[in-house]
Amino acid sequence: MRRASFLIILCLLTACAGSDSAVLECALEYWDGTVGLCLPQGWSVIDAQTLRQRGVPEETIAGFQADSAVSGQFPTVTVTRELLTAEIAPEVYSNASMRSVSVLPGYQELETTSMEVDGATVSLHVFTAQPVTEEPMRRFYQVSTVAGSTGYTATAAAPVVIDDALDEQIVFVLQHLTFQESDSQQ
Repeated sequence: MRRASFLIILCLLTACAGSDSAVLECALEYWDGTVGLCLPQGWSVIDAQTLRQRGVPEETIAGFQADSAVSGQFPTVTVTRELLTAEIAPEVYSNASMRSVSVLPGYQELETTSMEVDGATVSLHVFTAQPVTEEPMRRFYQVSTVAGSTGYTATAAAPVVIDDALDEQIVFVLQHLTFQESDSQQ
């Protein structure tokens, strides 16, 4: 249920992004002391105050948005955290996350691939769903993992139909997700 609520909030954040087919490089290395990732050119950090003004729940610890619109929507990536009551392996948490969104209205899995976050193999789950009936169907990319006693989920939301360049940008952001500070971030 928390994941479904989060996706509804993410839909509200998604509002208008074109993309270039340029080679992707890290234009902004983001690290806030908990979560880190690389944003390609054309993506920005959504500050905490803006997230709260948009009604995003407290579990959301970071937000990022494409600077350009696609079909009237700004593709976004948000990261949420959940304190865990028991120890759980990252891949088990990842699989549970995939099951939890499979009950969303209009859910259809598009692709699931393996990726690594801080050395743990988890799934990059791409699907479409319509969590809010008044909103259009959306394409979601989701990665869930565990760091210490906390579960984290990074979710990207975009229009259902996007070009390959935007798809590559979203995957690039998610592939650079980390919960470990690098030497360059210190």
